[in-house]
Amino acid sequence: MPRPFRKIDKKLFAKTFSNIISPVLETIPQLPKLEARGNRPLQMTFEDQLKILVYFHLQEHKSGRHLLQELEENDFARAVITPEAGIKKSSFFEALNTRGLEQLTIMFEKLQTLASKRIPHRDKHLGEIVAIDGSVIEAVPSMHWADYSQSQKKAKVHLGFDINRGFPKKLCLTDCKVDERPFASHLLEKGQTGVMDRNYQKYSMFDLWQEDGKHFVCRIRFDAVKTILKTNEIKPKSIVFYDAIVLLGTTNVNQTEKPVRVVAYRVKDVDYWIATDRFDLSAEDVATIYKLRWNIETFFAWWKRHLKVYPILARSKYGLMVQLLGGLITYLLLAIYCHEQYNERVSIKRVREIRIKIQNEALSLYETIPKKKKKTQSSKFLKNQLYFNLHAKT
Repeated sequence: MPRPFRKIDKKLFAKTFSNIISPVLETIPQLPKLEARGNRPLQMTFEDQLKILVYFHLQEHKSGRHLLQELEENDFARAVITPEAGIKKSSFFEALNTRGLEQLTIMFEKLQTLASKRIPHRDKHLGEIVAIDGSVIEAVPSMHWADYSQSQKKAKVHLGFDINRGFPKKLCLTDCKVDERPFASHLLEKGQTGVMDRNYQKYSMFDLWQEDGKHFVCRIRFDAVKTILKTNEIKPKSIVFYDAIVLLGTTNVNQTEKPVRVVAYRVKDVDYWIATDRFDLSAEDVATIYKLRWNIETFFAWWKRHLKVYPILARSKYGLMVQLLGGLITYLLLAIYCHEQYNERVSIKRVREIRIKIQNEALSLYETIPKKKKKTQSSKFLKNQLYFNLHAKT
């Protein structure tokens, strides 16, 4: 059992980590209480679970075992992250797979509201823009709920991404074979404009979204059947070469009931055909909105590479959702921190700088511990990790 560190002034030795995580700690009292299932007492409070998940995503641990090793041997992690009585492997993975999802979901929503207030809105004239897309997560053989083929297991995250402020909004988790299009309605709120690629082209959805007061900017096939109701003037030397109000689809088959605007533009010899109900914007603004959709692709790549979608810690759908929410909450915390400290969006350069700051604070903590109380294994583990982080390329 690790020795306790509760008498240490954590604010002094964990200033960076404390600043990053402070927005969620302020919200925890407002959440439903995490309760044990059965007669066994909880080994981790929700605060413990949340701090461990954020620490896991921030520090790029190689596996759950690597994380638990650090929680046991790293002086800084034991003082600031680990529950006072320590955490056993079985208790950690049981908690990950069975507890905390309700609290994390509410926390994620509350943190979005906070981030929306603190992070400025860009391109206000374009309105609230949410990129919608799905991304595949390579699963492991024991994840039976994520059947993809006889030899492969894959899950899919369906995500709404706030382009104006640069952070994730909503998500759903399914197996990989599910149709993406129905999830757009769940990820999109009234008054927002969903930006989607051709996978979401469905004329009945275009009508439904307009009825629900939800806007869309969706790429469509170049050969989509169009019944022209009105053509709009094209500006000279514009990248736009087509702008018309139409009914999409074949009459009496799949034609839209409500008029749709179709804008086509050309970039580097590639033509993009866009369907939208944003009649209030210029054709160039519609093209700009679709170009901004690339932000969600960049986010998916960044998230998977730098915030530890892999390794997968849990095998159940519940546990994977807990891990994913932990990663998205970490990203939101970084978005708030980077804006308030540097007035910029999240970047890997800043994240690496934050990791080095945390390790420097860990070194300060290590140097305050009396030599006779230092464990050789812990000292070596901490020093090696500090050396690696301090010499990592930025």
